[in-house]
Amino acid sequence: MANTIIGILLIFTFIGFIVFVMRGGNIMLGFLVMAILWTVIGGIPYKVAINDIFSQPALDYGSTIMVIVFGSWFGRVLVDTGIAGEISEQTVKISYKRPILATILICFVTSFIFTSSYGVGAVIAIAVILLPILQSLGLSKNVAVVAFVMSIGAPMYVNIVIIKQLQLFFPKVVYGPKYLVYGFTAMAVQMLVVVLLVLLHAKSIHKNEEAPTQEAAAEVDRPRIPKIAYVLPIFPVFMNLAFKWQPIPALMISIFLVLLITGHLKSYSGALKIINDTIQKAVSDISGLIVMLLFLTMFSAAAVKNTARFSNILQAIVPHSPMVLAIAFGILAPLALFRGPLMVWGAGSATAAVLAATGFFNQYFAFAAILVPGVSIAISTCITQSWNLWVVEHVKLDVKKFLMTGVPYGWLASIINLLLAAVMFN
Repeated sequence: MANTIIGILLIFTFIGFIVFVMRGGNIMLGFLVMAILWTVIGGIPYKVAINDIFSQPALDYGSTIMVIVFGSWFGRVLVDTGIAGEISEQTVKISYKRPILATILICFVTSFIFTSSYGVGAVIAIAVILLPILQSLGLSKNVAVVAFVMSIGAPMYVNIVIIKQLQLFFPKVVYGPKYLVYGFTAMAVQMLVVVLLVLLHAKSIHKNEEAPTQEAAAEVDRPRIPKIAYVLPIFPVFMNLAFKWQPIPALMISIFLVLLITGHLKSYSGALKIINDTIQKAVSDISGLIVMLLFLTMFSAAAVKNTARFSNILQAIVPHSPMVLAIAFGILAPLALFRGPLMVWGAGSATAAVLAATGFFNQYFAFAAILVPGVSIAISTCITQSWNLWVVEHVKLDVKKFLMTGVPYGWLASIINLLLAAVMFN
């Protein structure tokens, strides 16, 4: 009886947290408060709380933080050396006389770049090149923006920075072939949905007989990049798949190759400058994220400690069939909007913690179940995602129009990828 009462109180605080985040509350502060509340309500002993909730989880998460730092650094190096921009410009020049093909290729190239790149800084650097081109091809603002941001969201299924954050809840999930087969499949599904978006608006895309103007292409005065560098955005993933390299050495060798091939290691002073500059920008891009994730580890630890308190309630309300859960999450996927209960980097962190604590499902499936709405809905089509907000404000697009255009396509991608997860991991 006592466990049931405590379980009900925990669930009420969980609902309160969801409401708090969805109404614009500070999510970092919310995680810390929830960790404290669940510690107190759950009656966790003082010494256990100090060591097992507020200390050890954050210390253990240090290795993951390092991967996130190196992943952010690699993304920043790709942008600041000009590789990302060069790939984008060359794609347009090759296909500009075939505007529908050009639009689709631009989306795929954007997706390719962000398999390893991450952060609002990287998005801005690519957006100022590609968004004017997409609009010059005839796409309306809302279609151009949605196609662009969904193309950034799709590779988050394999982006090491994203995956490492979610491994906090599901430590048995390994960033390796077993997951990446699903990750690349889910990425491909979302890109096919982007293609569908483009084709359904194909009538607005007109043929251009000439290459884009300097203004449209947002050309930057920089030396040409050797074509061999075009494969480097996906190099860290390749090293993991082909040689089973761990993320940090794979990212380090990739950073070295980028700097070498782009000629930034010709002089000691030049190499030191770009290394210092990119590290500073990369860490700045994720500084707030790191602290938020450390508070999240504390809340997750408190959730695990309280599993017994609400296990009976969860047994009654959480479906035990992976397919049923996949269908339910697919139908409810828009709840990931506005940092809602299916957005793992929002109120959905509580959902993820509870889902992990139940132990009802294969960890790979549970991982995918909570990841999909976060990627295909929240990251790809929600205005609360920082780079989506920047892009919408940059092109002066109405927020409602952005959501009305993007959410149905993100919802479709979510449903397909959740069903795929139920099939592939069970």
